[in-house]
Amino acid sequence: MAANVFPFRDARSAPDPVLEAGPVAHGLLPVPLVLDNGSFQVRAGWACPGQDPGPEPRLQFRAVCARGRGGARGGSGPQVGNALGSLEPLRWMLRSPFDRNVPVNLELQELLLDYSFQHLGVSSQGCVDHPIVLTEAVCNPLYSRQMMSELLFECYGIPKVAYGIDSLFSFYHNKPKNSMCSGLIISSGYQCTHVLPILEGRLDAKNCKRINLGGSQAAGYLQRLLQLKYPGHLAAITLSRMEEILHEHSYIAEDYVEELHKWRCPDYYENNVHKMQLPFSSKLLGSTLTSEEKQERRQQQLRRLQELNARRREEKLQLDQERLDRLLYVQELLEDGQMDQFHKALIELNMDSPEELQSYIQKLSSAVEQAKQKILQAEVNLEVDVVDSKPETPDLEQLEPSLEDVESMNDFDPLFSEETPGVEKPVTTVQPVFNLAAYHQLFVGTERIRAPEIIFQPSLIGEEQAGIAETLQYILDRYPKDVQETLVQNVFLTGGNTMYPGMKARMEKELLEMRPFQSSFQVQLASNPVLDAWYGARDWALDHLDDNEVWITRKEYEEKGGEYLKEHRASNIYVPIRLPKQASRSSDAQASSKGSAAGGGGAGEQA
Repeated sequence: MAANVFPFRDARSAPDPVLEAGPVAHGLLPVPLVLDNGSFQVRAGWACPGQDPGPEPRLQFRAVCARGRGGARGGSGPQVGNALGSLEPLRWMLRSPFDRNVPVNLELQELLLDYSFQHLGVSSQGCVDHPIVLTEAVCNPLYSRQMMSELLFECYGIPKVAYGIDSLFSFYHNKPKNSMCSGLIISSGYQCTHVLPILEGRLDAKNCKRINLGGSQAAGYLQRLLQLKYPGHLAAITLSRMEEILHEHSYIAEDYVEELHKWRCPDYYENNVHKMQLPFSSKLLGSTLTSEEKQERRQQQLRRLQELNARRREEKLQLDQERLDRLLYVQELLEDGQMDQFHKALIELNMDSPEELQSYIQKLSSAVEQAKQKILQAEVNLEVDVVDSKPETPDLEQLEPSLEDVESMNDFDPLFSEETPGVEKPVTTVQPVFNLAAYHQLFVGTERIRAPEIIFQPSLIGEEQAGIAETLQYILDRYPKDVQETLVQNVFLTGGNTMYPGMKARMEKELLEMRPFQSSFQVQLASNPVLDAWYGARDWALDHLDDNEVWITRKEYEEKGGEYLKEHRASNIYVPIRLPKQASRSSDAQASSKGSAAGGGGAGEQA
């Protein structure tokens, strides 16, 4: 792009088509349905066996809902995901089933599932006869899993379900099959960033840590920075455009302080600043009319003004004439001797005597005559002005009678030239002094690195949390030296918020600073940080189609509760609910009797 000017794409999502019915079964087993239930985007598709599973996932949409206008009165119902089109006009109406990255709203989650099943061609009338692989948050609360299991089994009647962590699915998708490796997963998404230690293929849940910062907070921070920088464009600096800047124009600085020093150099700033062009209208630019065209425009405006004044005078004259006829009718009643009707008419006119009536008639008659004279004079002036086609500026003194009823003359001052008519000047093209396009440009300089930096320095936005580097060091310090050496050999980055250019180099620099001298480590970025979680879940489902040790059936749901979880290498650790045992009534009664007896004995001893 010339001069680093980039227009906003303002992408508008197209409604998802309703696909044909998907594969029903593979042999004797139904085809699993894979749902990556993310807080930013939901991805759904089939886990089809075969060499070429096809372009999956088939469905991707934002995890938001909005109720249509008149939905409660029988109008259009709630709209979900890509059916919303542009999100900005509906930003204040958007609702999400997630609190951070944990689904907590059962009704909105049901809308997302309905949308997924409907557009994948799954008939949800009665039941969904497909196993479902569903992603969940790290250390997901039991209540959230219980709510999700209840929704899937009771509302949709699915045969079985398996839960797994999205970042673990992505981790194993990028590793050799059936490898029981150790490592550290850094997963940064839309709402949260997680650091997960993996020991011999299993999640060490006790040492997992979460940072409550992600892409959503970075977009909000970038929006505040640019709104403070450009207060004249507050409405145009929307969250959707800030997300576009983050995805396409931001990067992670390998050394944040050193990079800021580079931006202080004018040449570096000029070469690296990105000028984001806001949409604007070119109608406000200066015109290039010739003097004859301007004179003709003035004459047209003058004619319209004269016609407007004439119309107002005619309306006023008509009203005065009607009132005068009414007064003359009342005067005729007096002359004819109809005194009763005359007095009633005076009362209606709010007059006290015939002399007052006569005075009003004289004043109104003179006003009507003057109005008629003005109308005749204005018509003559208008005819003369139409016949006279000279380009000179009209004389102001001749126009004064036709402009006397105008409330404000200041609005029409620009119609008349202040210069005396003389020799016409050569026609020159008027160049706009004000560059409107440049005024509607956002210069994104240091903001390109300041917004994504918050996951390393949360204090930039006032958050009292540790960044990724400090959290990583804290987790490593909880292990022996040999385990630390094993973990840092496999540092894995995944999640949509790790796709910034320079992310891998920054993590390598942070590890180099915290690890001992001449120690080795390895950092790997997921091949597709956004979709690898879905691909990993699909591969896992294909490998465990007939493995009943990892699927939760409806019978097990009814026996062990909705929070029940069968563990596997990509799942959370199941911690059952342990309720304190309640003592029986007989034991309570015995304890109370013993207490009273002991109290009586104590009282006797005191006596």
